[in-house]
Amino acid sequence: MSTLSYTLGVVASLATFVVVIELLRRRRLRERHAVWWLAATVLAVVVGVFPGILEWAANLLGVGLPSNLVFFVSIAVLVLVCIQHSSELTDLEGETRALVETAALLELRVRELESALADSDRSSGGTPAGDA
Repeated sequence: MSTLSYTLGVVASLATFVVVIELLRRRRLRERHAVWWLAATVLAVVVGVFPGILEWAANLLGVGLPSNLVFFVSIAVLVLVCIQHSSELTDLEGETRALVETAALLELRVRELESALADSDRSSGGTPAGDA
């Protein structure tokens, strides 16, 4: 890869790092989600500044082209992010279901109490409290 490619990678990684930090600061991104992005940007900066590390790692792992290793690691990080989000989505679906069931039971209880109050008012011959 050319020096320009590595420079572009470093600049893009630093920009991503700044964006992630800013999203964290504004509370638009939670820490547990930012971990993967921060790790990926730090790794990209290190590889961009020291390109020999990427070539050494590619040779160590038996990967023919260092850029293929970059794509593999990028895809692996994205898969881990997807797994994390799927897990959290599953948890949120369970919580949502429990909240909906609780709300439905509370609504049923309110209707029963309103019905009992209306029956009580009719049997006593009084006027409902809202009509007085």
